[in-house]
Amino acid sequence: MSAHKGLKKWHAVVAGGNDPQALAEILHEDAVFHSPVVHTPQRGRPIVTAYLTAAGQTLGNDSFRYVREIVDSNTAVLEFVTEMDGIQINGIDMIAFDEDGLIVDFKVMVRPLKAINKVWEMMAAQLEASR
Repeated sequence: MSAHKGLKKWHAVVAGGNDPQALAEILHEDAVFHSPVVHTPQRGRPIVTAYLTAAGQTLGNDSFRYVREIVDSNTAVLEFVTEMDGIQINGIDMIAFDEDGLIVDFKVMVRPLKAINKVWEMMAAQLEASR
């Protein structure tokens, strides 16, 4: 099952602080990222690496944790919770892996609306700072 292999790599990268080089190594060259606040999918390893790095730096604070994980074949759904500026955030990472365990598709969904607005604000600032 490619999802189990890929999730092991994903959790190691998250635990290691979302290093951009480590992220790039677990992404397929044609990976696609679906943001909860950007309406067009982001395609290709470089841009997906940038978005996941920014997300890790934005959401990956001391309160971030995965609370549920569902795995089937090449797909995993991971529910997470975190807090940003006093706002409780609940979200889901839907990740599809290829046969080698590389991420080919990464979709993030966030709730409630107040949380989406905060994520958008902080992600935009993080992406701008990294340019």
